Amino acid sequence: MTIVTDAKNGKITEEMKIVAEVEGKEPEFIRRGIAAGKIVIPMTPYRDIKICGMGEGLKTKVNASIGASSDIVDVDMEVKKAQAAEAAGADTLMELGTGGDFLGIRKAVCDAISLPVGSVPLYQAFISAAKRDGSIVHMTEDDLWSATEEQAKLGTNFMAIHTGVNNIVLDRLKAHGRYGGLCSRGGAFMSTWMLHNEKENPLYEDFDYLCEILKEHEVTLSTGNGMRAGAIADATDRAQVQELIINSECAQKAHDEYDLQVIVEGPGHVPLDQVETNVKLMKAMSGGKPFYMLGPLVSDIGAGRDHIVTAIGASASAAAGCDFLCYVTPAEHLALPNIEDVVEGVKTSKIAAHVGDTVKYPETRELDLAMGRARAKLDWEAQYKVALDPELARSVRDSRAPGDDDACTMCGDFCALKIVNASYDLCK
Repeated sequence: MTIVTDAKNGKITEEMKIVAEVEGKEPEFIRRGIAAGKIVIPMTPYRDIKICGMGEGLKTKVNASIGASSDIVDVDMEVKKAQAAEAAGADTLMELGTGGDFLGIRKAVCDAISLPVGSVPLYQAFISAAKRDGSIVHMTEDDLWSATEEQAKLGTNFMAIHTGVNNIVLDRLKAHGRYGGLCSRGGAFMSTWMLHNEKENPLYEDFDYLCEILKEHEVTLSTGNGMRAGAIADATDRAQVQELIINSECAQKAHDEYDLQVIVEGPGHVPLDQVETNVKLMKAMSGGKPFYMLGPLVSDIGAGRDHIVTAIGASASAAAGCDFLCYVTPAEHLALPNIEDVVEGVKTSKIAAHVGDTVKYPETRELDLAMGRARAKLDWEAQYKVALDPELARSVRDSRAPGDDDACTMCGDFCALKIVNASYDLCK
């Protein structure tokens, strides 16, 4: 029995009621969305979490990703980054570590926060094989299944699983080629293993068994995007679209036959003029499944400021119908993010999500209207209250305190609003 089974049977669960209240929807709307596969509520029987819904008709959600690397393994730092992401407003967290004690670090992170947590179990399977036998090509199918089940039992709510990297996709990749290579770690692991062993991807070949594991532990399947472009020149190419076709077929089977909640992941580097195309293509192919966009970055030259590049793409994605955004930090492509990078990444993507929602759901513009009114009245406390980051807004103004408390040091004595307000009442 899963929440999808309940939804299909007409039952409204407590989780559906919580999401409905948060989103300002009727519980029946949430139930219908889950039954149709258009809304998900990542869950787990193993820990208490903050209930979060994503999908059609709901506000765009933001994921923060953390995780130790082979160069830097600091459990306390990863826990602090997870807590900082939650405090900054992230809706979910992905723990994507590739160094240290996989299960120990993930357990520490899960115990430290209330957010739904996602993972990529094949990282553990491949890297453990490399440590044990000297190479990732020695990974066994049992390694994959064991890693998936072990991580599920820790309370992992959703898993990025590379179901769509199959032999057909690799043929498309080899025939077409890439300017920017293959940037997905999961895609690189699996494709290398397949080519060396001359085998099909077990996650695709034994997809039914995978679904049984996920169903047993109530894990939401997020179909991994192993063929995503690492350069905008490669966006929407044959390999990426072929993988999307396979992932959409897997998503439908998982939902229809196994009553699993499913998210479909999208590309990472996409030029601005192709963002809407990617969202609409994914939605059409998958039957409207919740879409998880990895960024996207709309330019390749923003190193050090890739969170800003991503905000542009994420806003366009959300406006076009994307439901779930993975943040990018200023350290992207350069280094393992620190706490400051995580906070900056979350807050930047939260702005992008809101911008997209003002197009997708015009009622969200009420917040912007409230800010406009507060500014017109020079009501600074009201402005801080509406701002996404009240503490930052207050600290910036206070750091350059004006001589006139009504104005700011941008205009000082010649504040346009103050001048007009003294003669006219233009505020509605």
